[in-house]
Amino acid sequence: MRDLGAGFGYLWKGQRWVAGHGRWFGFGLLPGLVTLVLYAGALVGLWYGADDFTAWSTPFADDWSSPWLGLFRGFLTALLFGLGLFLAVITFTAVTLLVGQPFYESLSEEVDRTEGGEVPESGLSFWRDLWISARDSLRILVRVALYGILLFGLGFIPVVGQTVVPVLGFCVSGFFLAEELTAVALQRRGIELKERLGLLRGRRMLTLGFGVPLTLAFLVPFVAVFLMPGAVAGATLMARELTARPEDADGAGQGTRQPGVPLTLDK
Repeated sequence: MRDLGAGFGYLWKGQRWVAGHGRWFGFGLLPGLVTLVLYAGALVGLWYGADDFTAWSTPFADDWSSPWLGLFRGFLTALLFGLGLFLAVITFTAVTLLVGQPFYESLSEEVDRTEGGEVPESGLSFWRDLWISARDSLRILVRVALYGILLFGLGFIPVVGQTVVPVLGFCVSGFFLAEELTAVALQRRGIELKERLGLLRGRRMLTLGFGVPLTLAFLVPFVAVFLMPGAVAGATLMARELTARPEDADGAGQGTRQPGVPLTLDK
């Protein structure tokens, strides 16, 4: 429970950081606004087309009597839209981070700079960084899609599908959302995707405390855009703790440790 509160604390600290650095808040809004327009159009299309898709995919139910036909297809339509919303929450961050790669890299570096200690740099070119981000995001999206299909199937189980499954869905969304956001800071530290996932699994409650409230907030229209700059700042602060050397445990994570990678940041 302590780690849950600490994770939410990093989310709050990130929002406070950008509130105190207004220029960086405005700077970080731009990628989210562009992505929001794209996703709003996609979700509106899904909303209007979900009924037709459900009817097309369940021809065996055409002869069912009322009210069973309406209840069955209405339930499937709700599940389909819920799955689309679930994927939108996860992919929104990934796409926004890709669109705003240079914006969020700069914001994350500024957070490291203002908090003291090392300001890690990947040493890679912009296009190489972008390629790694896109590749890792695709890997995460494949994992999310698999979880989404599994949860979609479990949603048909009476009671469990309407209670436990949504909770699991938010936890899965929160975990991978936290991974996407911390990747901005961790990739600069030379930490590969596999190691990043290991770090987050090792502090699972901290990760969920950060990611789940953000996932819930992202369900509110337009909120994701305004929270993204602070979410990147908070994820950078959390990444500093995740990679802190044991001897710096009392120093607010000012040092960094790179799992599996020699520490080469000192100049």
